Amino acid sequence: MGVELESHEIEFQETLEEMKLLSETAGAEILEVIIQKRNKPDPATVIGSGKLEEIRQAAQERKPDLVIFVNDLKPSQERNLSKALDMRVIDRQALILDIFSMRARTREGKMQVELALLNYLLPRLGGLGAVLSRLGGGIGTRGPGETMLETDKRHVRRRIQTLTKELDKLRSHRTLLRQSRRNKGFLQASIVGYTNAGKSTLLNRLTERDVLVENKLFATLDPTVGKFFLRSGIEVLLADTVGFIRNLPPQLLMAFRATLEEVEEADIILHVVDVSHPNWREHSEVTDSLLEEMACDNKPVIMIFNKMDLVDMDKIMELKKEFPSSIFLSALSGRGFDALKESVSKAAEEYFPTFVERFKKVRSDYGEKKFTTQDNKPDKKPDTL
Repeated sequence: MGVELESHEIEFQETLEEMKLLSETAGAEILEVIIQKRNKPDPATVIGSGKLEEIRQAAQERKPDLVIFVNDLKPSQERNLSKALDMRVIDRQALILDIFSMRARTREGKMQVELALLNYLLPRLGGLGAVLSRLGGGIGTRGPGETMLETDKRHVRRRIQTLTKELDKLRSHRTLLRQSRRNKGFLQASIVGYTNAGKSTLLNRLTERDVLVENKLFATLDPTVGKFFLRSGIEVLLADTVGFIRNLPPQLLMAFRATLEEVEEADIILHVVDVSHPNWREHSEVTDSLLEEMACDNKPVIMIFNKMDLVDMDKIMELKKEFPSSIFLSALSGRGFDALKESVSKAAEEYFPTFVERFKKVRSDYGEKKFTTQDNKPDKKPDTL
């Protein structure tokens, strides 16, 4: 269900298609899509009374487990809709948080998701009494769970404080770890891009890792670091990051601060774009905007057009003229990776000449054998921070 504002028609259609993918990723089966066009959302229920009645009748016929709104709902709107429809109602934020709950693997990732969920649910606890009695598991109920929701707000706030303190300790540990890497003379790079652009496949191909790869949104949540060598022998530590998405709520950005810190501390950023996606330009703009918000837009950025094997050559040639300094590759097949490594080498020499010269001196002092890439054998497990 969604309300399409007349001034945001194109953006709404793109968000709607994205919501379908998010729903499928969460394991939902879409029974029906209902849209209402309005000048502005209704302050009480987002939609009008007539459309609300239409949804109620459709729900009686189709018997859905829940109603998902494309629009972000205020706590009062969510309560009013749940009461009027006599069923569970969630919004886009809750759906994304549910996917995050499914995807988080590490202890830190799970804590970050729980913290985001509790901050999202805290203002909604007051009116959840009737809804809680109908919870039966599934989408929108993962994470803290029903038991946590039934506790009073004081306990929830206490848990939020505990999680915040524990995550701060882990953040301090990550800071020391990154400083250690820098002291050892590693060049640090981070992969960023819209969700499902192929970032994890790129990391696997470059570093010979085995990070989870799925054709789903937010397949990667926990930051993972691998390494690869440039032709000069310089070792590059490469961090995979959570995929970006348009209109990502602030609390979700805060939930994955660990991933964002890898981007903030990176020397070079690899911006991956799924060139086969019809809205790749908008996806690229979303990533650029988020990099600007994180004050990372002044770092050297290498634009990588991925999935070129899914695009006809005429389009590739046109884009090469438009973006002459960009890299075109296929992370799946490995085509174009030599050009990518060469581009990283040039960026290192241009932006970090002191580091490169120091490395060359050490290499000269210790001999060529120490720096051959024959020992470029990855550990069995990735460094998950």
